[in-house]
Amino acid sequence: MILAYETSTDVCSVAFQNEQGEIFEKRIRGKGIHSDHVFLFTKELMGEHGFKIKDLGAVLISTGPGSYTGLRIGASAIKGLLFKTHVPLYAVGTLAGFSAAANKPGRIHAILDARRTHLYHQLFLNEENRWLSKTDAVVKEIQDFEKEVDPEDSIIGTGLNRLGKETLKKAEVFGPDYISAKNLLVLFNSKSRDSFFEKTPVEELDPVYLSNHQVNNSKL
Repeated sequence: MILAYETSTDVCSVAFQNEQGEIFEKRIRGKGIHSDHVFLFTKELMGEHGFKIKDLGAVLISTGPGSYTGLRIGASAIKGLLFKTHVPLYAVGTLAGFSAAANKPGRIHAILDARRTHLYHQLFLNEENRWLSKTDAVVKEIQDFEKEVDPEDSIIGTGLNRLGKETLKKAEVFGPDYISAKNLLVLFNSKSRDSFFEKTPVEELDPVYLSNHQVNNSKL
């Protein structure tokens, strides 16, 4: 049994995978909703599916880049839930988690709005549900990113409203509705698990926050 947490944007999503591999999710989107819903969703899933934290085989968490508030609340919740347990924690980059929502073969651009005229961007390739990272996560000017999008590529993430019509027209677009902790479970269950997930001591969990400094230096 596995719990997964995605709190890096204005989406708060908690997903549970049972012993049969079935996945269930609690999800909400909005400003300032994480503090009220991370523990609520966890408790609801525990009650509905009859498990305790100590029963879990793993906990997954998206660690950024992303919003300070969401990531901080997610990390704090995990540290509280796993305190004095032996449940393994696996951390994964937010953009890698995004990529798993695009389930068709080909190139996947995972993006995150980075304010001003920038986006966080990482390019992935999906080969028969095996995700490969083709670039590092970097901050790019939107106009530079748009030059890299080829016909039939996929784009998933936030900041899509800042892209030009031609870019959106030639790519398959997956908006914020596709941001979910379920994606972490898909990626964790795939052949790509070891490429993206890092087993992390709970006390060393340290998310990557969005900052003006990172944007100014144009790289994570």
